[in-house]
Amino acid sequence: MKSSYRPKLLLLVLALVPLTAFSADKVVMAVGGMEKQIYLPAKLAEQLGYFKEQDLDVEMINTRAGVEAENELIAGEVQAVVGFYDHTIDIQSKGKSIISIVQLSRAPGEVELVSSKLAKTIKSPADFKGRTLGITGVGSSTDFLTQALATKGGLKAGDYSTIPVGAGNTFIAAMKQEKIDAGMTTEPTISQMLSTGEAQILIDMRSMESTQAALGGPYPAASLYVSSSWLEKNKAVAQKLANAMVKTLQWMNTHSATEIADKMPKEYFVGNRDLYIKGLADGKSQFTADGRMPANGPETVLKVLSTFSKSVMGKNIDLSKTYTMEFVDSANKTLK
Repeated sequence: MKSSYRPKLLLLVLALVPLTAFSADKVVMAVGGMEKQIYLPAKLAEQLGYFKEQDLDVEMINTRAGVEAENELIAGEVQAVVGFYDHTIDIQSKGKSIISIVQLSRAPGEVELVSSKLAKTIKSPADFKGRTLGITGVGSSTDFLTQALATKGGLKAGDYSTIPVGAGNTFIAAMKQEKIDAGMTTEPTISQMLSTGEAQILIDMRSMESTQAALGGPYPAASLYVSSSWLEKNKAVAQKLANAMVKTLQWMNTHSATEIADKMPKEYFVGNRDLYIKGLADGKSQFTADGRMPANGPETVLKVLSTFSKSVMGKNIDLSKTYTMEFVDSANKTLK
């Protein structure tokens, strides 16, 4: 009697084995604001199905600012972060190690907006003195860049104040309510504020050229980074992530802003698809086409951070440990 059940039992076991052997790799990824166009490649990769194509089960968690995503990575709550590259340098200065494995952009994609009421008064970072400036969060990349611009304008800590106001509606409300005189933000918030006439552009860092003028060189910003310890144990998964992100960047490079917008969730348009597309078209050049780190980018970021960051000043930062092109180089060869 027992022998008659053995074939059925064997078939059941064999049927279950492939499901276990080929289950997707689970990755929890924190994004420093999924609705921000600077981090668009992460959501787009999901929308295009490129994560699933790599047998990845990616769960994306939205955070208010990149510094929150970084903290979650350090705490081990997520395996990957889409945030600014400058965090890899900042965290190394504090004795920890995270590493960028895909460089999504060559420029910050950030703009310093000034309230239209003060546009005739605040004409340069030197005019930040005595003003209140909006940033996404304390220790965020907008915080870093704001301090860098103020320092370049001849100011020192205490000459101005910063307050975290996030992005999107919270940023807009802070400026409308005159809680901030100026602030750093991204698309689609930029286009929203310009369209209503409530703000004007003071400093534009959405292209390589304008970033060069503002910061003195290329400033690689949005990136996919992981902890160095996780990378050592999960290189195969890291390669899959790189493959998906590089393929997304390649797709973006050959498609228009309108075609990209067509793939994004409608709620990201904040009620105005045309403005969203315009903002994307204006800033599309910030993205890399292959995920590679731009030449002299890390050096510029270190130089900028060293002008104001007490934790970075005088430290021996090993830039070779802040990024790797091993995975993007492999992805570009595979995807040709």
